[in-house]
Amino acid sequence: MMKTSQPTTPETLALGCEVVIEAAATGDSAGGEERLPRFSMVAYTGGAIRTMGFAYPVVVNLDGLTIPTQQRPVRFQHSALEGVGHTERIAVENGKLIAEGVVSRDTPAAREIVASGKKGFPWQASIGASVEELEFIKRGVTASINGRKFAGPIYVAHKTLLNEISFVDLGADQRTKARIAAQHQHTKENASMSDENVPAAEETSSAEEPQTGDESTQRNRPARLNASFAGSDPLAEIDQMTARARTETERRQRIQEMTAEVLAQRPELADELGKLAHAALEAGWKPDKYQLEVMRLGRSYNGIGGPRRRETVVNGQVIEAALCIAGGLDTETLEAGFNEEVLDTASRQYRHGLGLVETLLLFAQANGYRGYGRSDLKGLLQFAFADVQGSAMSTISLPGILSNVANKFLRSGFEAVESTWREIAAIRSVRDFKQVSSYSLTGGFVYEEIPPGGELKHATVGETAYTNQAKTYGRMFGIDRRDLINDDLDALTAVPRRLGRGGALKLNEVFWKEFLDNATFFVAGNNNYAEGVDTALGIDSLTQAEQLFLDQTDPDGHPLAVAPVILLVPNGLYVPATQIMNSTELRDPASTKRTPVANPHAGKFRPVRSSYLSNAQYTGNSTKAWYVLADPNDMPVIEVAFLNGQQMPTVESADADFNTLGIQMRGYHDFGVAKQEPRGGVKLKGE
Repeated sequence: MMKTSQPTTPETLALGCEVVIEAAATGDSAGGEERLPRFSMVAYTGGAIRTMGFAYPVVVNLDGLTIPTQQRPVRFQHSALEGVGHTERIAVENGKLIAEGVVSRDTPAAREIVASGKKGFPWQASIGASVEELEFIKRGVTASINGRKFAGPIYVAHKTLLNEISFVDLGADQRTKARIAAQHQHTKENASMSDENVPAAEETSSAEEPQTGDESTQRNRPARLNASFAGSDPLAEIDQMTARARTETERRQRIQEMTAEVLAQRPELADELGKLAHAALEAGWKPDKYQLEVMRLGRSYNGIGGPRRRETVVNGQVIEAALCIAGGLDTETLEAGFNEEVLDTASRQYRHGLGLVETLLLFAQANGYRGYGRSDLKGLLQFAFADVQGSAMSTISLPGILSNVANKFLRSGFEAVESTWREIAAIRSVRDFKQVSSYSLTGGFVYEEIPPGGELKHATVGETAYTNQAKTYGRMFGIDRRDLINDDLDALTAVPRRLGRGGALKLNEVFWKEFLDNATFFVAGNNNYAEGVDTALGIDSLTQAEQLFLDQTDPDGHPLAVAPVILLVPNGLYVPATQIMNSTELRDPASTKRTPVANPHAGKFRPVRSSYLSNAQYTGNSTKAWYVLADPNDMPVIEVAFLNGQQMPTVESADADFNTLGIQMRGYHDFGVAKQEPRGGVKLKGE
């Protein structure tokens, strides 16, 4: 069991839930006091949730959830500066976390939530909890949590402390919903929080409320609106209030974003920056004024006697894994590239993801950088790529990490493209770009009898030689200034994935151009080609192709003693090919002839298809021609050579390009394709 200490900032588990908000109504006739809007929610359903920063789904063990008090803060987007209200009841019921409470804060966020909820906005909820004990369940292992069974790989938060609950516009579970209800004469005692009992969003006004305007209009207005906006247009007032709240929310969010960005660079400023941010929010500062004050704070804090900056010590593989998780690399590729310990550490150390600029800052700050990231790109790049001895990052290469991450996404794109060439080609490794030769596999290797005391004779390779030569194909791409300002991780993930696809397409293009250019390869003179009306794919033509293949001989006239195993067809023939291979009986209902029904070729060949065989862009294409081939390991008709055996393209990153304020990267692939042994296959025209 892997445990984590309680983080300074509570871990936010974005768990979708169902939210019901009840608009406030006037109190009873005795008190006349206004009741606060109420809400109820299913804060957590007990299931496995995909949440940012974790490589695998997370399950919160409700048996280990500590609820300090029944009155917990309710916020907007987990911000302590965006209060909404508080809970009055929190409980675990039927394997779910239930919460009820009131909108008791008078903040722009609280007003916007009630107003927009009243208009039908589907609010969801999310819990903010400190993870005190976390267990990683490996693949193949099953865990029983919350009365349900979960199969690994998953994380189980066995001990958590509930800190707060937040309204969010989008939770991890997007199937949730919320609705507004106005209930006249609503009181805490008679309120029902269940879905089934919350009334619709219309309410008849009270006879005791002031009546203005058309009676039918008043009857359809919510009680609270009629009471609060008597004599005016309540809908217009709501629109104005919502607009003001939106503007205020945007201002606060911008200040919070700036604060988080500076704290990521300068954690030693936490206390002073917290006071400054609070003052800015309360005094209504505009973001540009706040930015100016932050810069002044940073300069003064670097003066004599200021505390030393804490160095960040990290592991290169963990950084790579965190970037791959944040970039959305598929689970299979993640597990192939990193072990479980690295993935677990990355998920815990960078729970909220790792961005491109944050990665650059890790290296730049370790090398003494004291700037402000995206507002100082030249300095950021200069320090990030600096090779400083004695630095906390001196044993880790930033270009190497960027290249490794890009290569993993490149592999993902490369493997998504058709790779039929792997099934029909021999693959070899070459050491350089010089032309290499291979010889016919039909040479003099037949054993000879050795008399007593005689010498073994040397075998001789065939006289026929085939050549191949690796060439380089590639493209450049860059992470430019805009990507860095936008902190666009796609520049490091999506672009390499497209480069991987581009590399695979180029390999296919070269391979199939060579394979289909076979006018002098598959010919009657080589005893590996047949044409005519009887060559259309079928039982009889398969028999013909098999015999044509088996009747071939080596240069000495001896049988090849190699059987075909691959049936290569264009897309249009793939279904007939699989039907023939999978059917044990073949019947012709229209025929009156007495013929055997057993399929002599059932399961004999492996059907393989390629979209390139019938593509009009390639010379030699055909929608009807098909091939029967030997195993390429026994007798290949075509070969692909890779430099140093590297079958995937490679991405490399270079030092910062200060002319363009960006990072240059290149993708390249070294390979060669050439036809080999004509005896390794036969072609039927299919006419």
